[in-house]
Amino acid sequence: MPRHSRPATLLLSALALLVPLRAQDATPLPATPAVTAAPPPEEIISTLVLRNASVDMVLDLYERWSGRILLRPPTLPAATFTLNLDKPLPKSEVLRALETLLNRNGIGLAPLGERFTLVSSLNLIRADAPELIDGSTLGLPPSGRIAAKIFKLSFLRVTEFSPQIAPMLSPAIATPPAIFEKTNSFLVVESVANLQRIEHLITELDRPASGSLAVKSYDLKYAKASDLANKLRTLLAGPLAAQIGSATTYQPDDRTNQLLLISDPREQPFFDSLVARLDTRADPTTRSEVIFLKHADAVKVEALLAKLVSGQNSAAQSSGAGATRAPAKTRNDNPSIPIPPTSAVPEAAAALVNGAAASEEFSSLLTIVSDERSNAIVVAGTPDDIRLVVSLVNRLDVLLAQVRIEVVIAEVTLNDNASSGVDALGLRVENNKLTGFSASGPGASIGGIGAAGASGASGATGFAQSTGYGQNLTAAIGLSTTPRKDRSSILSVPTIVTTHNKEAEIFVGETRPVISGTQSTPSGASGGNFNTSSTVTQQKIGIRLKVLPLIGSSGTVQLKIDQQVEDVLGTVKIDGNDQPRIGSRTTTSFVSAANGEIIVLGGLQRNTESKSSSRLGPIPFLGDLFGSRSRAKGRTELIFFLRPIVLTNTALDNIEALKRIDDTPQAKKVREVLDHRPASLPPLPEPAAAPAPKS
Repeated sequence: MPRHSRPATLLLSALALLVPLRAQDATPLPATPAVTAAPPPEEIISTLVLRNASVDMVLDLYERWSGRILLRPPTLPAATFTLNLDKPLPKSEVLRALETLLNRNGIGLAPLGERFTLVSSLNLIRADAPELIDGSTLGLPPSGRIAAKIFKLSFLRVTEFSPQIAPMLSPAIATPPAIFEKTNSFLVVESVANLQRIEHLITELDRPASGSLAVKSYDLKYAKASDLANKLRTLLAGPLAAQIGSATTYQPDDRTNQLLLISDPREQPFFDSLVARLDTRADPTTRSEVIFLKHADAVKVEALLAKLVSGQNSAAQSSGAGATRAPAKTRNDNPSIPIPPTSAVPEAAAALVNGAAASEEFSSLLTIVSDERSNAIVVAGTPDDIRLVVSLVNRLDVLLAQVRIEVVIAEVTLNDNASSGVDALGLRVENNKLTGFSASGPGASIGGIGAAGASGASGATGFAQSTGYGQNLTAAIGLSTTPRKDRSSILSVPTIVTTHNKEAEIFVGETRPVISGTQSTPSGASGGNFNTSSTVTQQKIGIRLKVLPLIGSSGTVQLKIDQQVEDVLGTVKIDGNDQPRIGSRTTTSFVSAANGEIIVLGGLQRNTESKSSSRLGPIPFLGDLFGSRSRAKGRTELIFFLRPIVLTNTALDNIEALKRIDDTPQAKKVREVLDHRPASLPPLPEPAAAPAPKS
């Protein structure tokens, strides 16, 4: 191998200082009998001083002292070396110092067999097949000599561990470990010193994870295992989680009602105290209540309560209160196990364990379900939830005010001078309310009302006083059910009873069959003839009145009144069938009236035209000559009289009906049937005394 020239700056005294000392020059030890021959004494290097020495000089020294032949490439990284060993050292330690010094300057040494050593740059040393260490590296002296070793893991996962040691490897080699996932091992090419650090790290970390853990079970007496585990998760969440070991786990076993704890034995006294405090006899947090409704609809009450609870939760969340409590639910399959909050503080956890204080807010355990069969509300929740819901239901489950609406439907025939039926009947109407009679007309009379009803503005008060709601409506308005001079007639006098905000309907008329469809099917073998069948539906034709009352606390009644009048105007042929032509008149009114006031609604007019002839024969000219013909036109108007009477839910509400019964021939028999009443019901009013005969 060619020799290279030394730098001029090299100290010539470096070689002169290399004075080997023999081990026999030292004071000999006393002779002792030996079973085996002692190893030969190691050569001692007294001192070594290098000042800007070249690579060749350092390699020459290494080759001389190691006794191995160095195989060097044509070029090596350029570097100068400085080393000062001013104390005597064994030759093996000096060689390790030179190996490390070369390694730090990008040059690696890899033994090849017993006689040769490969010299190469560190970035190529991996491809040059360095020495593979089979056993442990911890017994070798640490040095910068490059070697390879396969590390096999027992408990750690190689895919997780090998990336963690990558920052420890030499950047000059720039080769990551080779991973063998199936055998859970990896190959590293590094200096002996780095291989020793990796092996030492694996020795400390590649151990069973449960080496310091212990298992303990708690037999619970009162608490349910899953409930207790949920409470522990809530208590130990947030800042307290950092105080518990990361490997600590606790799982419930509801089958045996045990809590299994896996933790460090030093943590067991803490859990012993905590479980003992929680596993105590206590009243249940929630209970159930069935509320039977008397007047309200259970399904509608449930929907109202659900909106109330959801609205309260939305308001609490928007104001920030929802961050510390879970939203309440109106339907929950398992309300006994609440979902713990995602973030909890010790104060919130203590409140959950000790029970929430009474408040005016619904809890997250609230469940409301309606039972339509029994018309009841089933409530499950905390005692405060039950108290709030019962209070709300008691205020909602009340008997709504009822109203009896007496109706008189009159048809008035108008002459050419009359513009409306109200004028034709001589009625005085202000704001759709009957205040009296303007005169005694052919369609109405003022008998029985008094002169006050016909005297200007003051007649309104007298009329209202004289037409109390204990009097029949037809008598109060001065109409009878028989026609009067072909001017007016009573078509119907119905009475309906309904509750507050509940629509009632009156229909007076007839039902006529109307063909809604036809179907033709072939008949006979040839199919030339067809049988036609019709589908007939029944259509109601008449007077329809819908009333929606809103009863105020002062006795006033607001009425939404829908009027619809249908008349048959004639017929029309459709597919050879006569079908009625139906005319319709509809109005919608909103009226506010006091208790007992009479409301008058009109305006539903209809024009009629009739023809008549008394011809004597089929010949047109002769029949017209010896016969007579006539044509008449007329106008009619429907007048609706309504009187709302707010009921008191007492026997006084039946006085007028009983008076009508007493005026009939069957009054005695009806009274006998009505008198057989249960003792719990109040007695019926006595029949009205017959008026004394006039003198």
